[in-house]
Formats: sequence, C-alpha cells, structure tokens
Amino acid sequence: MGRSANLPRGLVDRFRARDGVWPDDTGCRMLHVDMDAFYASVEIRERPELESVPVVVGGVGGRGVVSSANYLAREYGVRSAMPTAHARRLAPHAVYLPPQFDLYQEVSRGVMAIFRDITPLVEPLSLDEAFLDVGGALRRLGLTPGGIGELIRSRVLADQGVSCSVGVASTKFLAKLASGMCKPDGMMVVPAAASLEFLHPLPVSALWGVGAKTAARLEALGLETVADVAAMPLPRLRRKIGVALAEHLYALASGVDDRAVVPESREKSIGAEETFEVDVADRALLRRELLRLSERSAGSLRAKGLHGRTVSIKVRFSDFTTITRSRTLPVSTDVTQEVYRVAAELLDTQVPPGDVRLIGVRIEGLDNADSAQQLIFDAPERGWREAEQAADQARSRFGSLAVRPASLLRDSPERTADFEPKPE
Repeated sequence: MGRSANLPRGLVDRFRARDGVWPDDTGCRMLHVDMDAFYASVEIRERPELESVPVVVGGVGGRGVVSSANYLAREYGVRSAMPTAHARRLAPHAVYLPPQFDLYQEVSRGVMAIFRDITPLVEPLSLDEAFLDVGGALRRLGLTPGGIGELIRSRVLADQGVSCSVGVASTKFLAKLASGMCKPDGMMVVPAAASLEFLHPLPVSALWGVGAKTAARLEALGLETVADVAAMPLPRLRRKIGVALAEHLYALASGVDDRAVVPESREKSIGAEETFEVDVADRALLRRELLRLSERSAGSLRAKGLHGRTVSIKVRFSDFTTITRSRTLPVSTDVTQEVYRVAAELLDTQVPPGDVRLIGVRIEGLDNADSAQQLIFDAPERGWREAEQAADQARSRFGSLAVRPASLLRDSPERTADFEPKPE
C-alpha cells in the first residue's frame, strides 16, 4: 500500500475528525500513526525560515534520489523515490538538502517513546510510522481511541516539533488507509460498523498489494472499486487471478484483517548501499567501497547485539541491470573483515565486468549475539572482533572518522550521498 494519500478523499471525507469531533470510535483499537513528510519536516523544524518554501531532502548529486518532500514541493509534482535531477526540473526554486540520518533517528526515537508511553503494543514500520493497539490503554487514560489519537498528535507536535496523521479503525489495514487519506496533520476515524461503507467506494488501488499491473488486471475483469471485488464470487476470482491473491484481496475487500500489532518485529537483514556519481568499473575501487559498506553493516550488527549468517551483495550496472549474489557462512558473524572477505569474493567470482552504478552489502539470517553459536574460535577472528569493538567505542566517543581501515583513507569514487536513504 502506501498510495492512500492519492486516493479520492471526497468519498470518505466525512470520516475525518474536525474541531475535536469524530465518528463513533467504539471498537477501534487499531491506530496507524504516520509522520508528515518526516525528513523535510525535521529540516524545517531546525530551520523555521524554510516553512513557506518547497523543501526537498535526498541525494543532492546528479544521481541522487528524493527521500522526502514537503507539501509545498509536492504541489510541483515532486515525490519520494524520484531522481533529484527530475525534481530540480519540476521545482528549480526549491531548497534541496542532504539528509541528516542521525537527526532523523533521534527524532524518531522521541516519537516512538511517546507511542510506548501510551501503550506497549507498538509496531514500528519505519522511522516515521507505526501501528499501535490502544485497547488496553483506554481505561487507564480515560480516553476513547479517537481521544488517544488526538493526544498523540498534540504530544508529538509539542515534544518533537513535527506533525503526524493518525488513522483509527478496527483493523490495521483500515487504520493505515485512513492515516494516508487525512494527510497532512489530520485524523480519520473509521467506525467498526461502517468499515464497508468507508472501504467499498474506493478504487481497487486502495487494496494492499494492488499495484498498477494488478489494478489493470482487475479493471479488465470489470472490477473498478473495492465493492466490485467483494461482490465477485470467490471461486471465480480465484480462477481469474490465482488462489493466493484472490483470497487476500477478497478478505480485505470484505473488511477482514485479523493481523495483530507485533511489538517486537525482529529485523531480518541489515545492510547499506550507495550510488556513484560516475559509473565505476575499477574492481579495486569497488572492493574498497565494499569494505566501507561492510564496515557500516557489521557495525550496525554489533550495535544491535546481532550476528548474521548470510552475506549478499547487490550490483546495479549502468544500464540498470541489477544482480544479487549471496553466500551463507558456516557460522554467524558480526566481524567486518569476515563480511568484507565474502563480499569481495562474491564480487570477484560471481559478478561480470562492467560499469557499476550502485553497489551494496546486506547481512541476512540474523540472530541475537547471545544465542549465536560460534563454533570456530580461530585466533584471527577473535583479534578482529576485539579490534572492531574497540574501534566502535572510539567512534562513539570521538566521531565516525576517528578509526577507519587504512584503505578507506584513500580517495574514493564520488557518491550521491554517503549512503543513499530509503524513501519514506
């Protein structure tokens, strides 16, 4: 999903909260809270003089990608994941800023702390959005779900200086849909008894999992609205689009979504990738960038007390052909040099020569360091781990450049940003 902000709001505008008044929220224990243009909003908080101008955050180089745009910039057609060069053509007068990830993470931690002060049942989806189950907090706070939504909005604005939008509903799907349709800085409540009244007039693209291609397939069958999907007999829908997709869409279109809020969703992988300003074919330079990315990824593992079993690399060539290659280790690790050794071998043995536009490293098969079974205790790895832990401590105290591998002190290929951000 994620496109709900682009859906026709007039169909459901009556569900929006106004002046402290909202529809019946009985049984609506699910909240979805989504920050408004998060990166851009944080930048404007730091520089209030930017409040009345279009602001775009992302890679500012020739191959940068937009990570966030405030709503003034969106009026010119600027969107997340758009190449920054295209955004500059649409809004040449906008202010373009490189991302400050540490700052966004700090604000995100403050926002999530507010959520957890309301309820322990918080399921973060990213830095800027989360599901909350507030059923257990209603009596303690003496509020209805809509009241809790308004409390969250006011506290986030007062404590962190940024706005958020809140969807309140009986299911996660409807709550997320509602939060997107009341942006920016709004709240929408979908009464449990009116779930289908809210959902059925919407186009099929409102259904989670329906992209442009699936929407075209459904429309070719005469299914233009969510109500059309719910009205088609399930056996026929299975024959037309396949069993799994049919059952998934039919359930959502019928208002059925029994997913619970999962407070501690364990990370499945950790990694980093970067896009070069100019294509790179030199394997020595590519290996050096793999070391940089391995250092960042393994450092994240150690910071979170995790080990990983599978190392993969991602390579995108100048023609945008993208390949991934991976190898599973006999034992899990959090050691930069071990991750880098595998990544470099994958590059040398499984990636054909060519001009490279993007390269990345990812570590998968994660487990807690305490539960990881380290079966091979050779001296070199112990030495590397101890050295890297000491380097981690030095960097946390004196900055990220305090201790680096010697090879990373040499000139490196120019990158669009140190590490390309994922769009919000």
